[in-house]
Amino acid sequence: MNIPRCEHPKPQFEREKWLNLNGQWDFCIDNGRSGTARKFYESADAFDKKITVPFCVESALSGVGCKDFMYGVWYRRTFTLDENSVSGRTVIHVGAADFRTVVYINGKKAGTHEGGYVSFSFDITALVVSGENVITVYCEDDTRNPMIPRGKQSEEYYSHDCDYTRTTGIWQTVWLEFTPSSYIKSFRFYPDYRNGTLAVTGEVVGTEKFNAVALYDGREVAEAVIPDCSGAFAFTLELSEIHLWEVGNGRLYDIELTFGDDKVMSYFGLRNIGFDGYKFMLNGKSVFQRLVLDQGFYPDGIYTAPSDAALLADIKMSQKCGFNGARLHEKVFEERFLYHCDKEGYLVWGEYPNWGLDHTRPEAVYTFLPEWLSEIDRDFNHPSIIGWCPFNETWDMNGRKQYDGLLSLVYKATKTADKTRPCIDTSGNFHVETDIFDLHDYEQNVDLFKKNNDIIIETGIPFDRFTDRQEYKQGMPVFISEYGGIKWSPVSGNSRDVSWGYGNAPTSEEEFKERYKGLTDALLDNPCLFGFCYTQLTDVEQEQNGVFTYDRKEKFPSEFFRSVNSRKAAVED
Repeated sequence: MNIPRCEHPKPQFEREKWLNLNGQWDFCIDNGRSGTARKFYESADAFDKKITVPFCVESALSGVGCKDFMYGVWYRRTFTLDENSVSGRTVIHVGAADFRTVVYINGKKAGTHEGGYVSFSFDITALVVSGENVITVYCEDDTRNPMIPRGKQSEEYYSHDCDYTRTTGIWQTVWLEFTPSSYIKSFRFYPDYRNGTLAVTGEVVGTEKFNAVALYDGREVAEAVIPDCSGAFAFTLELSEIHLWEVGNGRLYDIELTFGDDKVMSYFGLRNIGFDGYKFMLNGKSVFQRLVLDQGFYPDGIYTAPSDAALLADIKMSQKCGFNGARLHEKVFEERFLYHCDKEGYLVWGEYPNWGLDHTRPEAVYTFLPEWLSEIDRDFNHPSIIGWCPFNETWDMNGRKQYDGLLSLVYKATKTADKTRPCIDTSGNFHVETDIFDLHDYEQNVDLFKKNNDIIIETGIPFDRFTDRQEYKQGMPVFISEYGGIKWSPVSGNSRDVSWGYGNAPTSEEEFKERYKGLTDALLDNPCLFGFCYTQLTDVEQEQNGVFTYDRKEKFPSEFFRSVNSRKAAVED
C-alpha cells in the first residue's frame, strides 16, 4: 500500500473497519474565497494541481511547496464503497486542518469545523452510496487574524526569530470509519494504582450488551458486563495483575470494549499523579521532570511527521539524552505521537498554540475555548499527559494587557473538564489562576542563574522578573519550564551570525558544555523545584538552539547530555 501515514490515526479508539484516504488528491488555491459561490464542490474543473495528503501545502512532502499566504484551498478525490460498508454508519474523520474546514460528500455539505489543531468528524451515512463517492474539502485561514490562533506559524512572509513556516489546510490523516447503528460513542479511563482498579465512564448509542475485557501481555486480567446498556454507563475493573506505568516503561494494558456488534480496541496505563509540597508525585514517588521543549516541526513535512517511525524517533533521541519527557510546545500533537509517549513512559504536557490570538480581548474565548476543551476530551485517556497548559507567555499586545478574565475562565473550564491533572494557566507569564507557578529563565550567566534560582531556598519565594504582574502563593509547586536555549550551529562560516537563539552563543564546544552543565546543575540541585524544561529538542529553521539539528543529527554526543541530565535531583526520593 503506497499510502503516506497509513497507520491507524487513533490507537486509543481503534475499530477494525476503517479506510485511510491519504494519498494524492486534486487540489487548487482559492485566495479570493470564491470557490463556494462557484460551486467547486460540484465539479472537478477548477482543480488544476495535485497534492499528497496529509501534508500541508507549504511542505515538500505535499508535492506543492507553496509558502506564500493562502487564504483558501480546496481538495478533491474519489473513493469506492461496497454494499457492506454502507449498510451501517459511516463517519468521516479529519485529524486536523487549519483553520475553518467545510467537508462535502457527493456535492452535499457534511459539516463545518473551526479550529486548526484538533481532530473532528461528521456522520455521512445519509450522503454516501455503494460504488464511487466524491469527497471535497475546503479550508480557509488567515494567519494574521488576531482571532485565529497560529502558534509558531510566521505572520510575516519569511520565517523569523522563533516563528516558522506556516501550515495551511489539511495536515493530519483523513479517514473513514464504519460502525453498526448501535455503537460506542465515548469513554474515559480513571486508573487507581493504589487499589489496582480502572474506573470507566462513557456513552453509547442504542441498547445492547456491553462487555469490557482488560488484558496484560495477552492475559485476561479483568472483565465487566452490562447486560442492557444504553446512554451513559460506568463500571470498575478490578485488575488481577498490577503493572505500574512509570517513567521509561509504559507497561500498558489492552482493553477490548464490545457493544452489540461494535468493538473498539484501546489501552490504558495504571498511574496516578499529584503534588506533595514542591514534589511531583508519580504513583506515590517523587519524580523530577527532566523535560525538553518539543515544537513538533519537520524539514520536509512542517507540522506533519514524514512517518510514524519519525514520531517515535524523536522520543527515543530525547530519552537517549537523558530527558524523561517534553513540553509539546505551541502545537496540538497528533494522537500517534501520544501513543508512542504512552508506550515509552514519556512525560508530556499538553499545550495549545495560543500565539497569534489576541488574549487582551474577552471575545477571544469563543475561538479558544471550544477547541481547547476538544483537545482535553480527545487526549484525556493518555497516561503520558501529566498536565495541561492552555496559554504560553501572554505578553501585552499593542499596549494592551492580557484580559485576566479570559485566562481565569479557561483555567476553571480546564479543571472542570479534567480534575485528574494540574493546569498551568499561562506558562512563564502572566499567571492569574494556576496550580503551578512556572517560570521562564534564559539567563546565560551560570553563576547569576544559580543565584537567582536559589532565592526560593532561602526565602520560600522564587525569583520572578514580573512581580508587578503576578503573585506567587507560598508553597505552590515551582517549575522552570523554559531555560537554556543556547545558540549553537555546527555549520562553519557565518551561520551563527544569521541563526537565532538566546543570549550570546558560546565560542567553543567546551564553553557550550560548561554552560549547559552549569545551568542544568543549578536546577537539579534545587530542592524547591520539581522539574526543568530545556529549550529545545531540535533546531527549527533559523532558530538554532536545539540539542539536535533540524534534520535530527547530533550536535554533541547524546552521552554528554545524558550524563548531565540523568543524575539524581535534590527533590527526588
